[in-house]
Amino acid sequence: MASKTGKASGGKGAHQQQQQQKVQSSASAAYVETARTRVSLKPDRVENVHATDYPGTYPDIDDSWNLEKFKEGLKINVISSSEDDMEFDMIGVNPAVANTFRRIMIAEVPTMAIETCYIHMNTSIIPDETLAHRLGLIPIRADPRLFKFCTDESDRNEENTIAMKLEVKCERNPNADPDEVDKDVKYKNHKVYSRDIKFVPNGRQKTLFGEIKPVHDDILIAKLVPGQELMIEMHCTKGVGKEHAKWSPVGTASYRLLPEIILKREFRGEAARRLQKCFSPGVIALDEKGGDVVARVADARKDTMSREVFRHPDLAEHVILQRVRDHFIFSVESTGALRPHEIVVEAIKIMMGKCDQILQCLDKAEAGEEDDEAAEDDAADADGAAAASTAATATAAAGAAA
Repeated sequence: MASKTGKASGGKGAHQQQQQQKVQSSASAAYVETARTRVSLKPDRVENVHATDYPGTYPDIDDSWNLEKFKEGLKINVISSSEDDMEFDMIGVNPAVANTFRRIMIAEVPTMAIETCYIHMNTSIIPDETLAHRLGLIPIRADPRLFKFCTDESDRNEENTIAMKLEVKCERNPNADPDEVDKDVKYKNHKVYSRDIKFVPNGRQKTLFGEIKPVHDDILIAKLVPGQELMIEMHCTKGVGKEHAKWSPVGTASYRLLPEIILKREFRGEAARRLQKCFSPGVIALDEKGGDVVARVADARKDTMSREVFRHPDLAEHVILQRVRDHFIFSVESTGALRPHEIVVEAIKIMMGKCDQILQCLDKAEAGEEDDEAAEDDAADADGAAAASTAATATAAAGAAA
Protein backbone atom coordinates (compact mmCIF):
# COMPACT_ATOMS: atom_id res chain seq x y z
CA MET A 1 0.00 0.00 0.00
CA ALA A 2 2.82 2.31 0.89
CA SER A 3 4.51 1.44 -2.38
CA LYS A 4 1.41 2.38 -4.40
CA THR A 5 1.09 5.66 -2.52
CA GLY A 6 4.76 6.38 -3.18
CA LYS A 7 4.31 5.69 -6.90
CA ALA A 8 1.25 7.93 -6.99
CA SER A 9 3.11 10.71 -5.22
CA GLY A 10 6.05 10.30 -7.55
CA GLY A 11 3.78 10.40 -10.61
CA LYS A 12 2.02 13.53 -9.34
CA GLY A 13 5.37 15.24 -8.69
CA ALA A 14 6.61 14.40 -12.18
CA HIS A 15 3.41 15.79 -13.69
CA GLN A 16 3.77 19.05 -11.73
CA GLN A 17 7.38 19.31 -12.83
CA GLN A 18 6.37 18.85 -16.46
CA GLN A 19 3.71 21.55 -16.11
CA GLN A 20 6.25 23.94 -14.57
CA GLN A 21 8.68 23.26 -17.40
CA LYS A 22 5.95 23.97 -19.94
CA VAL A 23 5.07 27.25 -18.21
CA GLN A 24 8.73 28.26 -18.04
CA SER A 25 9.23 27.29 -21.69
CA SER A 26 6.15 29.29 -22.71
CA ALA A 27 7.31 32.31 -20.69
CA SER A 28 10.77 32.04 -22.19
CA ALA A 29 9.33 31.85 -25.72
CA ALA A 30 7.13 34.90 -25.04
CA TYR A 31 10.11 36.83 -23.69
CA VAL A 32 12.22 35.95 -26.73
CA GLU A 33 9.43 36.96 -29.10
CA THR A 34 9.04 40.29 -27.29
CA ALA A 35 12.79 40.89 -27.37
CA ARG A 36 12.90 40.14 -31.11
CA THR A 37 9.87 42.18 -32.20
CA ARG A 38 9.23 44.91 -29.60
CA VAL A 39 11.00 47.83 -27.95
CA SER A 40 9.84 47.98 -24.32
CA LEU A 41 9.39 51.26 -22.46
CA LYS A 42 10.01 51.28 -18.70
CA PRO A 43 9.77 54.15 -16.20
CA ASP A 44 13.54 54.76 -16.21
CA ARG A 45 14.81 53.05 -19.35
CA VAL A 46 14.05 51.62 -22.77
CA GLU A 47 14.73 47.91 -23.31
CA ASN A 48 15.42 45.79 -26.39
CA VAL A 49 16.62 48.76 -28.40
CA HIS A 50 19.15 46.78 -30.43
CA ALA A 51 18.08 44.65 -33.37
CA THR A 52 18.76 40.96 -32.82
CA ASP A 53 17.27 39.49 -36.01
CA TYR A 54 20.44 37.85 -37.27
CA PRO A 55 21.49 34.17 -37.23
CA GLY A 56 22.71 32.61 -33.99
CA THR A 57 21.13 35.09 -31.56
CA TYR A 58 18.50 32.67 -30.24
CA PRO A 59 18.58 28.87 -30.31
CA ASP A 60 16.08 27.06 -32.54
CA ILE A 61 15.13 30.33 -34.32
CA ASP A 62 16.19 30.79 -37.92
CA ASP A 63 16.84 34.51 -38.45
CA SER A 64 18.89 34.07 -41.60
CA TRP A 65 17.96 36.56 -44.33
CA ASN A 66 15.72 35.22 -47.05
CA LEU A 67 14.55 37.19 -50.09
CA GLU A 68 11.16 35.52 -50.34
CA LYS A 69 10.53 36.01 -46.63
CA PHE A 70 11.55 39.66 -46.93
CA LYS A 71 9.23 40.27 -49.89
CA GLU A 72 6.36 38.65 -48.05
CA GLY A 73 6.85 40.80 -44.95
CA LEU A 74 7.55 44.12 -46.69
CA LYS A 75 4.54 46.45 -46.78
CA ILE A 76 4.10 50.16 -47.50
CA ASN A 77 0.79 51.74 -46.52
CA VAL A 78 0.05 55.37 -47.39
CA ILE A 79 -1.89 56.93 -44.51
CA SER A 80 -2.29 60.48 -45.85
CA SER A 81 -0.93 62.55 -48.71
CA SER A 82 -1.27 66.19 -49.77
CA GLU A 83 0.65 68.76 -51.78
CA ASP A 84 3.01 69.43 -48.88
CA ASP A 85 2.85 66.49 -46.45
CA MET A 86 2.77 62.73 -46.58
CA GLU A 87 2.56 60.02 -43.93
CA PHE A 88 3.10 56.37 -44.72
CA ASP A 89 4.04 53.14 -42.94
CA MET A 90 7.03 51.03 -43.91
CA ILE A 91 6.68 47.58 -42.38
CA GLY A 92 9.07 44.64 -42.30
CA VAL A 93 12.44 46.38 -42.69
CA ASN A 94 15.54 46.75 -40.55
CA PRO A 95 16.22 50.15 -38.88
CA ALA A 96 19.32 50.49 -41.05
CA VAL A 97 17.19 50.30 -44.21
CA ALA A 98 14.61 52.76 -42.85
CA ASN A 99 17.32 55.24 -41.84
CA THR A 100 19.04 54.90 -45.21
CA PHE A 101 15.76 55.75 -46.92
CA ARG A 102 15.28 58.78 -44.66
CA ARG A 103 18.80 60.08 -45.32
CA ILE A 104 18.38 59.67 -49.08
CA MET A 105 15.22 61.79 -49.02
CA ILE A 106 17.04 64.51 -47.09
CA ALA A 107 20.42 64.54 -48.82
CA GLU A 108 20.36 62.79 -52.19
CA VAL A 109 17.11 63.61 -54.01
CA PRO A 110 18.06 66.54 -56.30
CA THR A 111 16.22 69.85 -56.72
CA MET A 112 16.83 73.20 -58.39
CA ALA A 113 18.11 76.10 -56.25
CA ILE A 114 19.79 79.47 -56.70
CA GLU A 115 23.52 78.79 -56.84
CA THR A 116 25.07 81.99 -58.22
CA CYS A 117 24.05 85.61 -57.63
CA TYR A 118 25.44 88.44 -59.76
CA ILE A 119 24.69 91.48 -57.61
CA HIS A 120 24.82 94.55 -59.83
CA MET A 121 23.21 96.84 -57.26
CA ASN A 122 22.56 96.43 -53.55
CA THR A 123 22.11 99.62 -51.54
CA SER A 124 20.06 97.94 -48.80
CA ILE A 125 21.43 97.40 -45.30
CA ILE A 126 21.84 93.65 -45.98
CA PRO A 127 25.42 92.60 -46.95
CA ASP A 128 25.85 90.94 -50.34
CA GLU A 129 26.83 87.58 -48.82
CA THR A 130 23.81 87.49 -46.50
CA LEU A 131 21.48 88.51 -49.32
CA ALA A 132 22.87 85.80 -51.62
CA HIS A 133 22.41 83.23 -48.83
CA ARG A 134 18.79 84.27 -48.28
CA LEU A 135 18.07 84.00 -51.99
CA GLY A 136 19.65 80.54 -52.18
CA LEU A 137 17.32 79.19 -49.50
CA ILE A 138 14.15 80.19 -51.39
CA PRO A 139 12.65 76.94 -52.83
CA ILE A 140 12.11 77.07 -56.61
CA ARG A 141 9.17 75.34 -58.26
CA ALA A 142 10.98 73.59 -61.12
CA ASP A 143 11.02 69.87 -61.87
CA PRO A 144 14.68 68.79 -61.40
CA ARG A 145 14.07 65.63 -63.44
CA LEU A 146 13.89 67.79 -66.57
CA PHE A 147 17.35 69.30 -66.02
CA LYS A 148 20.90 68.00 -66.10
CA PHE A 149 23.63 68.52 -63.53
CA CYS A 150 25.94 71.44 -64.29
CA THR A 151 29.51 70.20 -63.87
CA ASP A 152 31.26 73.37 -65.02
CA GLU A 153 30.18 76.98 -64.51
CA SER A 154 31.40 77.86 -67.99
CA ASP A 155 29.15 75.16 -69.50
CA ARG A 156 25.80 76.52 -68.31
CA ASN A 157 22.97 76.30 -70.85
CA GLU A 158 19.20 75.92 -71.11
CA GLU A 159 19.43 72.23 -70.14
CA ASN A 160 21.16 72.72 -66.78
CA THR A 161 20.58 76.34 -65.69
CA ILE A 162 17.61 78.59 -64.93
CA ALA A 163 18.17 82.35 -65.10
CA MET A 164 16.14 84.65 -62.83
CA LYS A 165 16.31 88.32 -61.91
CA LEU A 166 15.34 90.59 -59.03
CA GLU A 167 14.98 94.29 -59.78
CA VAL A 168 13.28 96.41 -57.10
CA LYS A 169 13.65 100.10 -56.26
CA CYS A 170 11.99 101.77 -53.26
CA GLU A 171 10.34 105.17 -53.75
CA ARG A 172 8.05 107.45 -51.84
CA ASN A 173 4.34 107.08 -52.48
CA PRO A 174 3.13 110.45 -53.79
CA ASN A 175 -0.46 109.58 -52.90
CA ALA A 176 0.28 108.83 -49.25
CA ASP A 177 -0.80 111.16 -46.48
CA PRO A 178 2.12 113.34 -45.20
CA ASP A 179 1.41 112.17 -41.66
CA GLU A 180 1.33 108.48 -42.62
CA VAL A 181 3.58 106.34 -40.40
CA ASP A 182 2.97 102.94 -41.97
CA LYS A 183 5.96 102.38 -44.24
CA ASP A 184 4.03 99.91 -46.40
CA VAL A 185 1.69 102.78 -47.30
CA LYS A 186 4.22 105.58 -47.14
CA TYR A 187 6.69 103.88 -49.52
CA LYS A 188 6.45 101.88 -52.71
CA ASN A 189 8.32 98.54 -52.69
CA HIS A 190 9.23 98.92 -49.04
CA LYS A 191 9.30 95.13 -48.65
CA VAL A 192 10.92 92.83 -51.20
CA TYR A 193 9.23 89.44 -51.46
CA SER A 194 9.98 86.24 -53.33
CA ARG A 195 7.19 87.11 -55.79
CA ASP A 196 9.44 89.89 -57.09
CA ILE A 197 11.83 87.26 -58.50
CA LYS A 198 11.15 86.87 -62.22
CA PHE A 199 11.98 83.99 -64.54
CA VAL A 200 14.19 84.84 -67.54
CA PRO A 201 13.66 82.07 -70.13
CA ASN A 202 16.67 80.93 -72.12
CA GLY A 203 16.16 79.29 -75.50
CA ARG A 204 13.15 76.91 -75.41
CA GLN A 205 12.77 76.89 -71.62
CA LYS A 206 9.43 78.73 -71.66
CA THR A 207 7.99 76.10 -74.00
CA LEU A 208 9.55 73.08 -72.30
CA PHE A 209 9.19 73.98 -68.62
CA GLY A 210 6.43 76.59 -68.48
CA GLU A 211 6.49 79.30 -65.83
CA ILE A 212 9.23 78.81 -63.21
CA LYS A 213 8.96 80.75 -59.96
CA PRO A 214 9.52 80.47 -56.20
CA VAL A 215 7.24 78.01 -54.40
CA HIS A 216 5.91 80.68 -52.03
CA ASP A 217 5.18 84.29 -53.00
CA ASP A 218 5.35 85.81 -49.52
CA ILE A 219 8.92 85.04 -48.40
CA LEU A 220 10.43 88.30 -47.17
CA ILE A 221 13.85 88.96 -48.69
CA ALA A 222 14.68 92.52 -47.60
CA LYS A 223 13.24 95.87 -46.48
CA LEU A 224 14.09 99.04 -48.38
CA VAL A 225 13.65 102.77 -47.88
CA PRO A 226 13.51 105.43 -50.61
CA GLY A 227 16.74 105.56 -52.58
CA GLN A 228 17.66 101.93 -51.93
CA GLU A 229 17.65 99.44 -54.79
CA LEU A 230 18.29 95.80 -55.61
CA MET A 231 19.41 94.62 -59.04
CA ILE A 232 20.44 90.96 -59.04
CA GLU A 233 20.84 88.27 -61.68
CA MET A 234 20.54 84.68 -60.39
CA HIS A 235 21.39 81.28 -61.84
CA CYS A 236 19.65 78.15 -60.54
CA THR A 237 21.34 74.78 -60.93
CA LYS A 238 20.61 71.19 -59.98
CA GLY A 239 22.12 69.81 -56.79
CA VAL A 240 21.61 67.59 -53.74
CA GLY A 241 21.18 68.27 -50.05
CA LYS A 242 24.46 66.68 -48.98
CA GLU A 243 26.25 69.47 -50.87
CA HIS A 244 24.09 72.26 -49.40
CA ALA A 245 20.79 72.30 -47.48
CA LYS A 246 19.20 74.63 -50.07
CA TRP A 247 18.96 71.63 -52.44
CA SER A 248 17.20 69.41 -49.90
CA PRO A 249 13.63 68.69 -51.12
CA VAL A 250 12.23 68.25 -47.60
CA GLY A 251 11.75 70.47 -44.61
CA THR A 252 11.56 67.38 -42.42
CA ALA A 253 11.76 63.68 -43.17
CA SER A 254 11.48 61.58 -40.02
CA TYR A 255 10.17 58.28 -38.73
CA ARG A 256 9.05 56.77 -35.45
CA LEU A 257 8.16 53.25 -34.38
CA LEU A 258 4.49 52.30 -34.10
CA PRO A 259 3.34 52.58 -30.45
CA GLU A 260 1.62 49.62 -28.82
CA ILE A 261 -0.37 49.92 -25.58
CA ILE A 262 -1.63 46.84 -23.74
CA LEU A 263 -4.08 47.09 -20.84
CA LYS A 264 -3.65 44.08 -18.56
CA ARG A 265 -6.95 44.63 -16.76
CA GLU A 266 -10.19 46.52 -17.16
CA PHE A 267 -10.17 50.15 -16.02
CA ARG A 268 -13.49 51.60 -14.84
CA GLY A 269 -14.80 54.88 -13.50
CA GLU A 270 -12.27 57.31 -12.06
CA ALA A 271 -9.35 55.03 -12.92
CA ALA A 272 -10.43 54.99 -16.57
CA ARG A 273 -10.66 58.80 -16.65
CA ARG A 274 -7.22 59.18 -15.10
CA LEU A 275 -5.82 56.65 -17.56
CA GLN A 276 -7.24 58.63 -20.48
CA LYS A 277 -5.50 61.81 -19.28
CA CYS A 278 -2.14 59.99 -19.21
CA PHE A 279 -2.08 59.65 -23.00
CA SER A 280 -2.36 61.93 -26.02
CA PRO A 281 -5.87 62.92 -27.17
CA GLY A 282 -7.60 60.15 -29.08
CA VAL A 283 -5.46 57.30 -27.74
CA ILE A 284 -7.77 56.09 -24.95
CA ALA A 285 -11.55 56.03 -25.44
CA LEU A 286 -14.19 55.70 -22.73
CA ASP A 287 -17.17 53.43 -23.42
CA GLU A 288 -20.39 53.21 -21.44
CA LYS A 289 -20.76 49.78 -19.87
CA GLY A 290 -23.00 48.76 -17.00
CA GLY A 291 -23.71 52.33 -15.96
CA ASP A 292 -20.03 53.21 -15.80
CA VAL A 293 -17.23 54.16 -18.21
CA VAL A 294 -14.65 51.60 -19.30
CA ALA A 295 -11.29 52.50 -20.90
CA ARG A 296 -10.04 50.93 -24.12
CA VAL A 297 -7.17 51.63 -26.50
CA ALA A 298 -8.76 53.45 -29.46
CA ASP A 299 -5.71 54.49 -31.50
CA ALA A 300 -2.24 53.83 -30.08
CA ARG A 301 -0.72 55.41 -33.21
CA LYS A 302 -1.54 58.89 -31.92
CA ASP A 303 0.47 58.48 -28.73
CA THR A 304 3.82 60.19 -28.24
CA MET A 305 4.93 57.67 -25.61
CA SER A 306 5.39 60.30 -22.92
CA ARG A 307 5.21 57.56 -20.23
CA GLU A 308 3.03 59.80 -18.08
CA VAL A 309 1.15 56.69 -16.90
CA PHE A 310 4.23 55.57 -14.96
CA ARG A 311 3.70 58.51 -12.60
CA HIS A 312 0.61 56.67 -11.29
CA PRO A 313 1.72 53.39 -9.66
CA ASP A 314 -1.81 51.97 -9.41
CA LEU A 315 -2.21 52.39 -13.19
CA ALA A 316 1.33 51.64 -14.31
CA GLU A 317 1.45 48.07 -13.01
CA HIS A 318 -1.42 47.13 -15.31
CA VAL A 319 -0.21 48.89 -18.50
CA ILE A 320 2.46 47.76 -20.97
CA LEU A 321 4.05 50.31 -23.32
CA GLN A 322 5.90 49.00 -26.36
CA ARG A 323 6.91 49.96 -29.89
CA VAL A 324 6.82 47.57 -32.84
CA ARG A 325 10.42 47.15 -33.93
CA ASP A 326 9.91 46.80 -37.70
CA HIS A 327 6.92 49.15 -38.16
CA PHE A 328 8.13 52.64 -39.14
CA ILE A 329 5.79 55.62 -39.42
CA PHE A 330 7.34 58.06 -41.91
CA SER A 331 6.44 61.76 -42.05
CA VAL A 332 7.63 63.70 -45.10
CA GLU A 333 7.20 67.47 -45.39
CA SER A 334 8.13 68.88 -48.79
CA THR A 335 9.63 72.33 -49.39
CA GLY A 336 7.43 72.51 -52.49
CA ALA A 337 10.03 71.86 -55.19
CA LEU A 338 8.68 68.31 -55.49
CA ARG A 339 5.50 66.80 -54.11
CA PRO A 340 5.98 64.38 -51.20
CA HIS A 341 5.06 61.23 -53.13
CA GLU A 342 7.52 62.23 -55.88
CA ILE A 343 10.28 62.58 -53.29
CA VAL A 344 9.52 59.07 -51.99
CA VAL A 345 9.57 57.57 -55.51
CA GLU A 346 12.84 59.32 -56.39
CA ALA A 347 14.41 58.11 -53.12
CA ILE A 348 13.42 54.52 -53.96
CA LYS A 349 15.03 54.87 -57.40
CA ILE A 350 18.25 56.21 -55.85
CA MET A 351 18.33 53.34 -53.33
CA MET A 352 17.87 50.83 -56.15
CA GLY A 353 20.75 52.47 -58.02
CA LYS A 354 22.97 52.15 -54.95
CA CYS A 355 22.11 48.45 -54.64
CA ASP A 356 22.92 47.89 -58.33
CA GLN A 357 26.24 49.67 -57.85
CA ILE A 358 27.14 47.45 -54.90
CA LEU A 359 26.28 44.32 -56.91
CA GLN A 360 28.44 45.51 -59.80
CA CYS A 361 31.37 46.16 -57.44
CA LEU A 362 30.97 42.68 -55.94
CA ASP A 363 30.91 41.13 -59.44
CA LYS A 364 34.06 43.04 -60.37
CA ALA A 365 35.74 41.96 -57.14
CA GLU A 366 34.88 38.32 -57.80
CA ALA A 367 36.09 38.61 -61.38
CA GLY A 368 39.29 40.22 -60.14
CA GLU A 369 39.90 37.37 -57.70
CA GLU A 370 39.37 34.85 -60.47
CA ASP A 371 41.82 36.77 -62.69
CA ASP A 372 44.34 36.87 -59.85
CA GLU A 373 43.97 33.12 -59.28
CA ALA A 374 44.39 32.47 -63.01
CA ALA A 375 47.46 34.71 -63.08
CA GLU A 376 48.91 32.87 -60.07
CA ASP A 377 48.28 29.52 -61.78
CA ASP A 378 49.96 30.79 -64.98
CA ALA A 379 52.90 32.07 -62.96
CA ALA A 380 53.16 28.76 -61.13
CA ASP A 381 53.12 26.87 -64.44
CA ALA A 382 55.75 29.21 -65.84
CA ASP A 383 57.91 28.74 -62.75
CA GLY A 384 57.49 24.96 -63.01
CA ALA A 385 58.45 24.99 -66.69
CA ALA A 386 61.46 27.18 -65.97
CA ALA A 387 62.54 24.89 -63.15
CA ALA A 388 62.15 21.82 -65.37
CA SER A 389 64.11 23.51 -68.13
CA THR A 390 66.84 24.47 -65.69
CA ALA A 391 66.98 20.93 -64.33
CA ALA A 392 67.19 19.48 -67.85
CA THR A 393 69.94 21.91 -68.77
CA ALA A 394 71.87 21.03 -65.65
CA THR A 395 71.49 17.30 -66.36
CA ALA A 396 72.67 17.75 -69.93
CA ALA A 397 75.64 19.81 -68.78
CA ALA A 398 76.53 17.19 -66.21
CA GLY A 399 76.37 14.45 -68.86
CA ALA A 400 78.57 16.46 -71.21
CA ALA A 401 81.10 17.05 -68.45
CA ALA A 402 81.19 13.33 -67.73
